[in-house]
Amino acid sequence: MPSIDDVAKKAGVSVTTVSRVLNNRGYISSATREKVYQVMKEINYQPNELARSLFRKKSNLIGLIIPEIAHPFFSELTQFIEHYAFQNGYKLLLCNSEHDRAKEKEYIDMLKKNQVDGIIMGSMLQETDDYLELNLPLVSFDRSIADHIPLVSSDNYNGGELAAKILIEKGCRRLAFVYGGIKGYSGDLLNNKSMLAGLRYDGYSKECKKRDIQSTDFHLEINRFANQQSTVEQLMRFFQENDSIDGIFATSDIIAACAIQACSKMNLKIPDDVKIVGYDDVLLASLIAPAGLTSIRQPIEAMAKQSIDLIIKQIQGEQVEKKYTLEVTLAERGTT
Repeated sequence: MPSIDDVAKKAGVSVTTVSRVLNNRGYISSATREKVYQVMKEINYQPNELARSLFRKKSNLIGLIIPEIAHPFFSELTQFIEHYAFQNGYKLLLCNSEHDRAKEKEYIDMLKKNQVDGIIMGSMLQETDDYLELNLPLVSFDRSIADHIPLVSSDNYNGGELAAKILIEKGCRRLAFVYGGIKGYSGDLLNNKSMLAGLRYDGYSKECKKRDIQSTDFHLEINRFANQQSTVEQLMRFFQENDSIDGIFATSDIIAACAIQACSKMNLKIPDDVKIVGYDDVLLASLIAPAGLTSIRQPIEAMAKQSIDLIIKQIQGEQVEKKYTLEVTLAERGTT
């Protein structure tokens, strides 16, 4: 395998000059630079990226910690984050915590050892101090870590309002708010004030009270070992015990899809007997038969781009605003 010494010898320059070319340090004439690059190409020399990153004190790596890569929302978010990171000359280290506190902690340690330039945090299990001690540029996604950590989210409160409004305006009079959560991370979604997704409930419940509409809350027992069938069975039991429910606001499109399946098994017609609204508006929502799922659309691509912009600005030493809330919209389809 060719070495940096081989490049220097064939190009007729010093090893120091080759190193300066590789790391873009110091003055190098354009002729010398071109000569070094030509020799590298001729002998197929591959620079040691680890050594270069240590020299530059910059790895061009960004860590992304998410709770579940299989979840359509996080899958689409990851795709866009990787796209915009790559466009800006960065590679992504993806960490899938699987809702496991110990695994998330190991990933945090790994990212620190690999000297990533910054971390986008989309998981929810570790204590705040575990992130603050990293001394790295951070961006939090839909979870408030600390006042000085930039936060990217959609307007969850308005999303809840929109969901309640469409259900009520379509004639629903007995609603249910259906949400999932992993027990063991400071309570559930509604009681954990750092989890901004809980604002969906606040907006939804305010709209229900404003219009004097009765609502029931249903917490699904979801853990990383559960499957879709378990969620469907829980929802079927809920419908059996609450047979007057005529409208569902689910806090994700996945939960909404399970609600649709539960209704089908119980011969409840959608939207005639039960109307359903999801949240996220992932690709799945538009594909659900027969006419798609009504959903609150998060601007996933814009949120991903904003997260990358914030990380890069921090890496470059720039000051950034600490809170970015992007607008949501209603995507109305066949379930309402």
